[in-house]
Amino acid sequence: MMQLRAATPDDAAAIAAIYAPYVATNMVSFEEKAPSARVMRGRMEDSDGLLPWIVCEDQASGVVLGYGYAKPFRPGEAYRFGVEIAVYTAGGYEGQGIRKTMLTALIATLIEQNFTQAIVTLVTPNDKLIQLYEAVGFRRAGQYREVCYKNGQWNDIGMWQRELSEPGKPPAELKRFADTGIVRG
Repeated sequence: MMQLRAATPDDAAAIAAIYAPYVATNMVSFEEKAPSARVMRGRMEDSDGLLPWIVCEDQASGVVLGYGYAKPFRPGEAYRFGVEIAVYTAGGYEGQGIRKTMLTALIATLIEQNFTQAIVTLVTPNDKLIQLYEAVGFRRAGQYREVCYKNGQWNDIGMWQRELSEPGKPPAELKRFADTGIVRG
């Protein structure tokens, strides 16, 4: 059985190990060098308790099967209500609903925190991930042509967006993830 929990700095090595193959072998990550556990720990700490970092683990063994997080959509105070999110699963655990479970919890958590928009950036085409994100309410928001050069080729980037609050409504004050914890969707 799997369970979700807030990631801790002690999860940084497992998170880095899950992420490394995505950097090395495919176009899901836009990085070209896999970050170390120390770098991942720093990214988690940079969220300063505001933005969620979650892990999905096997309840019996404690093995981390996947992780997800939110980061600021863009720098600048006016962007503070929008986030970019991502979820990753460990090799061999794809197709078991882990990503969808983490996405659903991330979305519910971000809504509870009063964020207003969630953004996903994907290399296109990528039908499997597009279907996953659209299944949890994301809609295509735009496309950038040949802005990502990785593994010797140019790639198009698609943006998907999900509203987390009523459109046009003034935003409420943001709540910290450290205070809300994970909200189950």
